Amino acid sequence: MDIRWLLIALHETKGVGRKSISRMISDGLLTEEMMEWGNREWEAQGFQVEISKRLVQNLSETALLMKQKEKECDPAVQTLTLLDQDYPAMLKESPDPPHVLYARGNIGLFSSPAIAMVGTRVPTAYGKKMGEMLARGLCEEGLTVISGLARGIDSICHEAALLCGGGTIAVMATGMDIVYPPENRSLFIRMAKDGLVITEYPPGTKPHPGLFPQRNRIIAGLSLGTLVVEADERSGSLITADAALDAGRDVFAVPGQVTSPKSRGALHLIRQGAKMVCEAADILEEYDSWLPKGLKNTYNRERQVQEASPCKEGHLTTDELRLYHILEQGPFTLDELLQHSRWDFGHLHSVLLSLIIKKQITQLPGAIYKTI
Repeated sequence: MDIRWLLIALHETKGVGRKSISRMISDGLLTEEMMEWGNREWEAQGFQVEISKRLVQNLSETALLMKQKEKECDPAVQTLTLLDQDYPAMLKESPDPPHVLYARGNIGLFSSPAIAMVGTRVPTAYGKKMGEMLARGLCEEGLTVISGLARGIDSICHEAALLCGGGTIAVMATGMDIVYPPENRSLFIRMAKDGLVITEYPPGTKPHPGLFPQRNRIIAGLSLGTLVVEADERSGSLITADAALDAGRDVFAVPGQVTSPKSRGALHLIRQGAKMVCEAADILEEYDSWLPKGLKNTYNRERQVQEASPCKEGHLTTDELRLYHILEQGPFTLDELLQHSRWDFGHLHSVLLSLIIKKQITQLPGAIYKTI
């Protein structure tokens, strides 16, 4: 019997956790002898009576052969273990890799350099625009976008990647047979067809608050770095950022309006040393050696075009960019802009005039300003 089937059976036995499996592996107990263990041997490993009975049943040779046949009859879902060559190398190098992964779609994406993109489930118009723009920019350079198939920023980034034909991986916090949130079923189907969907949880696992933070470590572990697009102070996105740091990976954050609660998490990360990202090139320049051959200089050519055209958002001054981001939230009057920017009238008027000249914003009747 292939040892990997023992690992899968352990993983799928209710009541057996990752720590217990890791301990048995490190103790050299993952051998065919497990199939002969009775209740007493399992209880000696610290398992309760009911769990021991399940293990005796699930790890018998007959049960393992049935499991193997069951998996082989569902070619749509691939089951990968830490013992397999197809298991993602980046994730294997992370501090707490899952012992088993279930995958639907193109597992070849595991070999592509990837960036995690995460954020709030209720983004602002600015967050949506930045998520779309950055996901598209990264995918066009050959990077794969990884996120969690959640509402908001996650879904926006997956959608943008699919629309531009880029690679994208969704990491679920449920079993492969339970899509959460339910409204993302159509996105799930497209991801399974044109991207990749993975989970560490066996079929039948329903959503539970404790599963999402565990899911986030996989998002971070698969990626070169994690980009927080928009997040408040208590966002689960910050858990993903912490997991990235634990794995020795980079953390990036998109700056937002300082008065917006949705920006506080990202701004906190920037204060803590995360690299500020305003365009895809800010990330791409960190991974020049990772970019696919033939594509890796594209972002440099794009920058040259931007330098020749000062009207591009990426080459606004710091104050112009700040005011532009404020106006992305919606049209504002001059008085409202004075309040949001906290500048004096003279400086605000100067920046507004510069943005109008650069064709980034327009003035409406009644001294109302909006982006073009």
